Amino acid sequence: MRFALRRVSVVVLGLGVALYANSLSAQTPTAKSKTSSSSKAHGTTKKTSRKKKDKGQMAPTSDRITEIQQALAKDGSYSAAPSGKWDGSTVDAMKKFQTTHALNPTGKLDALTLEKLGLGSTTAGVAEPVAPPNSTSRLTGGSLQSSRQ
Repeated sequence: MRFALRRVSVVVLGLGVALYANSLSAQTPTAKSKTSSSSKAHGTTKKTSRKKKDKGQMAPTSDRITEIQQALAKDGSYSAAPSGKWDGSTVDAMKKFQTTHALNPTGKLDALTLEKLGLGSTTAGVAEPVAPPNSTSRLTGGSLQSSRQ
């Protein structure tokens, strides 16, 4: 008797799920077709406004480019008067500077090039600090090395 009740309840449950799923699939296309046909009938489309995403680092300002050109001129890589515009002569000077200082001569600004020009961060291209072996933190009392693994 117990086995028969379980079997009946499983069958009833399965039928209920199947009917529910069938009713959902029957309602979904109808709702979509009404929405799409009504927007087509009126000839309007819904426009959404989206915010522009930042596409990474911003271009340097003309003052910053002038500063870079002055540093390149001081090094002897740039011979024109600083104009504040990133033009072909600036790219050529940057490539010359990068080659002279054993950097990848791309002609583009990067952190290491700015550092070599004396215009960048002193930590550019440097890995995060690592605590000496067997050191402990005064704040937590635990080993600093174990937390980095």
